[in-house]
Amino acid sequence: MADEKELRYDPAAIEPKWQERWAADPALYAAHPTDGGKPKYYVLEMLPYPSGQLHMGHVRNYSIGDALARHMWMRGYNVLHPMGWDAFGLPAENAALKNNTPPREWTLSNIAAMKRQMQRLGLGYDWATEVTTCLPDYYKWNQWFFLRMYERGLVYRKKSKVNWCPECATVLANEQVIDGRCWRHEDTIVEQRDLEQWFFRITAYAQELLDGLDKLEGWPEKVRTMQRNWIGRSEGTEVDFFLAEDAVNAQNEDGSLKAIPAGRRIRVFTTRIDTIFGATSIQLTPEHALVKDMAANDAGLAKQVAQLLDEQKKAREAGDVGAIEKHGVPTGHFAVNPYNGERVPIWVANYILSDYGTGAIMSVPGHDERDFEFAQKYAIPIRRVIAPAGGAAEEPELPFCSEDGVLVNSGEFSGLTCAQAQERLGQIAKEKGIGEPTVTFRLKDWGVSRQRYWGTPIPMIHCETDGIVPVPDEQLPVILPEQIAITQQGGSPLGRVPEFVNVTCPRCGQPARRETDTMDTFVDSSWYFYRYTDAKNSTGPFDPETAQHWFPIDQYIGGVEHAILHLIYSRFWTKVMRDLGLIKNDEPATRLFTQGMVIKDGAKMSKSKGNVVSPDDMVARYGADATRMYALFAAPPDRDLDWQEDGVAGVSRFLGRVYRLVMKHAGAAKSANGAAATEPAGTSLKLLRKLHQTIAKITQDFEGRWHFNTCVAAIMELVNELTAADAQLASGEVPSPVIRELLTSLVLLIAPFAPYTAAELWEELGGEGAVLRAPWPESNPELAKEDELEIPIGVNGKMVNVIRVPAGSTNDVVQAVALADEKVQARIAGKSIAKVIVVPNKTVNLVVK
Repeated sequence: MADEKELRYDPAAIEPKWQERWAADPALYAAHPTDGGKPKYYVLEMLPYPSGQLHMGHVRNYSIGDALARHMWMRGYNVLHPMGWDAFGLPAENAALKNNTPPREWTLSNIAAMKRQMQRLGLGYDWATEVTTCLPDYYKWNQWFFLRMYERGLVYRKKSKVNWCPECATVLANEQVIDGRCWRHEDTIVEQRDLEQWFFRITAYAQELLDGLDKLEGWPEKVRTMQRNWIGRSEGTEVDFFLAEDAVNAQNEDGSLKAIPAGRRIRVFTTRIDTIFGATSIQLTPEHALVKDMAANDAGLAKQVAQLLDEQKKAREAGDVGAIEKHGVPTGHFAVNPYNGERVPIWVANYILSDYGTGAIMSVPGHDERDFEFAQKYAIPIRRVIAPAGGAAEEPELPFCSEDGVLVNSGEFSGLTCAQAQERLGQIAKEKGIGEPTVTFRLKDWGVSRQRYWGTPIPMIHCETDGIVPVPDEQLPVILPEQIAITQQGGSPLGRVPEFVNVTCPRCGQPARRETDTMDTFVDSSWYFYRYTDAKNSTGPFDPETAQHWFPIDQYIGGVEHAILHLIYSRFWTKVMRDLGLIKNDEPATRLFTQGMVIKDGAKMSKSKGNVVSPDDMVARYGADATRMYALFAAPPDRDLDWQEDGVAGVSRFLGRVYRLVMKHAGAAKSANGAAATEPAGTSLKLLRKLHQTIAKITQDFEGRWHFNTCVAAIMELVNELTAADAQLASGEVPSPVIRELLTSLVLLIAPFAPYTAAELWEELGGEGAVLRAPWPESNPELAKEDELEIPIGVNGKMVNVIRVPAGSTNDVVQAVALADEKVQARIAGKSIAKVIVVPNKTVNLVVK
């Protein structure tokens, strides 16, 4: 029997001891060679930005992944569980401005601090695969991928209207603008600017990105829905209207269109070409090239267009262009409808956007709510060209937007259904050379230029003779200078570093200038998980065969806030790498889990909110195991967790109970000879039944929905029963082989959740090797089976009583016992039983009248 001192649970002594041992064994968390024969399991949490300190939101995310990794190790899998650092980005640069510390120095010191925290928490990462994206051995391959995509036409440069965050002093991708504000600075309104930018042609994969979502059955539906909406596929027709002054004798005798210059045509995109006979105006975005031509010769129009542009800009900055108060101005010009020759006025409208469709619409107010609102405001004619199918007694009020109708007032096409007309009118557009059926996407190409220092240099050179020239592969990486003056004035800070900017053109040998924009940091995180499989490779981004062994990721874990920003980019990058012949998989991860947030003081825990709880403080007070286990126990992992420090203290007390229980009876367990009795009885049977029920539940949860909170609760119930039987355990009533099975299984069950405590107790019980490599306990169905079952009985949906029946009873037996119950008899007295519903082993419900 251990003395009181030995029974005291002291994580401050236990945990550093095991941390030191684990650190001395680099193979402990390492994946085995890929030819080892074990089934593979790749579990990954999204890599963090090295801000300098973890908070409990991080701990929750990493504890989920670590518990799963440990469980799979114990199940005999070859597990890859890596960690790295999303190390480029604006916070380091802003910190450098504020603290006069070089971004590299700031970043690497933060990485060291956060790595120490992770190791102290006992997170089981293979640090030999560590990736740090701000180091040349990583970002060299960002540049290599950029060049490969450039060769394939997936990278291009153009002048465009971009999102500009004045706080960041750089461009943001559309996905990084949330409600008109910067994704990093929630109070900063994003401006619109015209700049030369580099783009990835992600739209080349738009349809495949959309189709692939149907195959990602292991991803949350909310994430797939968010991506579907962001990709935003629209089927319709592009069709050319043309300026009335060009329309005289526009058609040849055979009906084809004469050679009107493309610049004089107005191409519109519509999803409802069946309504084209109801078009009573054409509306153009204020940025349309034709509007600029018209305004160049009309000062009054130019002034009005400038006002519309200003209104549109303010609506974008407010984050809700769709809610803009609709304004427009007539240009004084007319367009001709190519299907009926009708002249319709051309307007400029503030709600028509240049980045959707063609920047021009045909306005059909009779069958579109937005167009109807605009037409009423400006007294533009409204015409019905669609009527309900089947001839309704009364015509519905306009706008009538249903596609379940027939055409009216549409010439020779009247009487066709909407579907028939869409197909026929689309064919005519293609035959006459005035348009074609087409598909558009809301998704826009990914702008990756950033006018900041701390990022991957874009490997391109600007030469007056040869234009834009790629940096040759043998000159990679283009090294980011380490010591430069960082300001937020006058473009990228790299532009003021002559030794960086001034280079020789690799084609003509003449003086040239290096590109000074750096890459969006989402480039770094779009492929990092492939580098983990071969992190030290100096001849390629990774070895294709090694990557193919591990991919796709079996379980990816991270916040739902990355549904667009990170996850859609990583899916795009995976498809590009597949087409480059580097991999064979189409998607990066088979399963995705999005954990809930940690909430404190009513808000998400974050440094910007000032409500961060440091895990260091919790570890110092209660231990790493209690801190981690609380993060898993306090709420289902997919729900938000309301932070309560008292809960950590409670988990610490529970681990103390486990420690005392095992230490008190470890001697009996170690002295056990032989196996437990094949037919246990009495207290032994009761305890073993509870043990094997607990094993079954936890195993099922790891394989299913990850209700780790109920897993921990089940372990607590098991410990309660073991503690209640303390006298029987101590007196010898429970044989030592049974005690050994109970205690060793208990330690194995807590190992994924409390690895330090499990390691200490495993050693105390004489377990062989690391508890991490011990086999996961298997549930014995016969031992787990109850002798009796409790069955709730309901009458008309209201519970009346709970009966006990032998396990395995037939439905007829259960029904007979239920009907014989006194409380049930009293409830149904004088009534007739209409129906008896027996759910096997679950409930009985009587329907009476």
